Amino acid sequence: MPIRTRFTIWRPLATAATAALLATFLTPAAAQAAPRESRPVYSYENAVREAVWVDTGLDGDGDGKKDRVAVDIVRPREPAQQGRKVPVIMDASPYYSCCGRGNESQKKTYDANGNVVQMPLFYDNYFVPRGYAFVGVDLAGTNRSDGCVDVGGRSDIWSAKAVVDWLNGRATAYTTRTGTARAAKPSWTNGRTGMIGKSWDGTIANGVAATGVKGLKTIVPISAISSWYDYYFQQGAPLYDSGPDWLSDYVDSPDARAKCAAVQQKIVDGAPRTGDWTGFWTERDYVKDAAKVKASVFAIHGQQDLNVRMKHLGQWWDALAKNGVERKIWLSQTGHVDPFDFRRAEWVDTLHRWFDHELLGYDNGIDREPMADIERHPDQWVTSKLWPPRGTSTATLRPDRGTQPGVGTLGLTKGTGTETFTDNPALSETDWAARIDSSTPDKAGFTTGALTKDVRISGSSKVTVTATPTTSTAHLSAVLVDLGPNTIRDYAASGEGITTLTDRTCWGVSTAGDSACFKVTQAKTADVDYEVVSRGWADLGTYANPGKGVPLTPGKAYTITLDLAATDHVVPAGHRLALIVAGTDKDLIDPPSTTPTLTLDLSRTKASVPLVGGAPAFAHATDGAATVVPESTRLDGVQAPRSVQRVP
Repeated sequence: MPIRTRFTIWRPLATAATAALLATFLTPAAAQAAPRESRPVYSYENAVREAVWVDTGLDGDGDGKKDRVAVDIVRPREPAQQGRKVPVIMDASPYYSCCGRGNESQKKTYDANGNVVQMPLFYDNYFVPRGYAFVGVDLAGTNRSDGCVDVGGRSDIWSAKAVVDWLNGRATAYTTRTGTARAAKPSWTNGRTGMIGKSWDGTIANGVAATGVKGLKTIVPISAISSWYDYYFQQGAPLYDSGPDWLSDYVDSPDARAKCAAVQQKIVDGAPRTGDWTGFWTERDYVKDAAKVKASVFAIHGQQDLNVRMKHLGQWWDALAKNGVERKIWLSQTGHVDPFDFRRAEWVDTLHRWFDHELLGYDNGIDREPMADIERHPDQWVTSKLWPPRGTSTATLRPDRGTQPGVGTLGLTKGTGTETFTDNPALSETDWAARIDSSTPDKAGFTTGALTKDVRISGSSKVTVTATPTTSTAHLSAVLVDLGPNTIRDYAASGEGITTLTDRTCWGVSTAGDSACFKVTQAKTADVDYEVVSRGWADLGTYANPGKGVPLTPGKAYTITLDLAATDHVVPAGHRLALIVAGTDKDLIDPPSTTPTLTLDLSRTKASVPLVGGAPAFAHATDGAATVVPESTRLDGVQAPRSVQRVP
């Protein structure tokens, strides 16, 4: 697949007019060189604060009128007075009134004229003084917008796309939600827009980019969904006991709840709990449209995110790479956490330089830096020139029987015989890994000996199994585990790898109604004997078609390939690598309607794992590895996954 490591540099500062304007602000020596960094030279307190309502062209709530979405704007006053245009940073969200944004759950607040006073997060405080406008969009059906929430569908995506169109002169806005007075065209902006946001907000950025809309120059999706089916199911296995209708109701404004019953019913009908793929999910699959993406992508994800799981990042990243999209990535050890709360100073600096490069066209060198930043240990980061790095190739790892049932080996040689386990919905991946060296009836585990060299997994793995069930339904889980002592971020704790303190640090300019100061966080760590590094699940009934499950015939063998989440993890020398195959992963997938016993055909079971150096690197690391089975003891890890109603 094509990989481009440099970015197209846009240099608006090359024009004579701009150069002359810069000369009025800079010393003669500085004016001779193009700027490399935007500076806080504009007044935040005196910034223009205004609201418009953009016509989306849709009538989602069926009231006979086109829906309008509320757009709150904070922009520096001086550039427009000087005849200069500014780029836009935009966060389109369903959460501005119902739930809040960020670690402190900030919501929008307004003055008596309906103009925004507090805009959540630091983006406006920091970037408006540096010559950017910040735009906060209420998705259709939320806060001050018309329409209905449709959970990643046309209404959600067009809510935000319409605003990009308006910023580029292609859509109409009004001064009020219901009036006929048109808002002035946004002559203050050059239309160059960057979208940012965590979780659902970042998902909208992915979806808008997948439309190919002109004017969207970059997106910064943080812990974002790339296909909504994969938020609720994986290969037919349900990940939660509720569907997107619950989520829609969770964020709907009171007005939307009164008007959107028909949309709610469409969501229920379109997303059956069978796990079958429907047209509803096709509409909400952004991966299929990656070829339309023209914006650059700076993606951030927690490798232990059990809310928006790493499968979303892996499949989106691979599709973007295949289509030559310019991109950058950060991978942390956290769960569902914003980089502002796990690497604050570095994050603000990197984001600043990214937007300066992508939206202002400054040649600041960020395009020539390593593509990936990866957290190896809490607060210890490494870089990778490309991700996955060159030299990464798939190694086919084979499970084989050991000296006791369910405790086998993992190597490059095809195994023989069978292993049998019985689904136990009361147990999870932590239970299986903790007893990896014990013969238990609920899992089949396979381990290497202690490695003699480090082994680096980088990318998305697949596990193919041939299993014979005893019942007509069965769910499968496959996990890769690093066995050995380590200190990691405690992603299973309430902060998902961080602890929030009481002191604050400030990032930008504050006003009486909008503070730029936020509570400090630090890493929450755990000492463990093992770490699950990648996971995947499937309903065995989807063996022939991942989009359609069928009843199984007891006693018949079925072959299925499970997609595991992307990861970048080094299994160090002295540790062991393990593959576990089991049934229901408690609180991460729901159990099947029966309780099957499954028999694995080891000769037809394998793990395809992307390793730096491929199979030769694995062979080198396992050459001379100890084959003695460790003492059968219970290993310590993080706590089991929590049973919670997750919200992206």
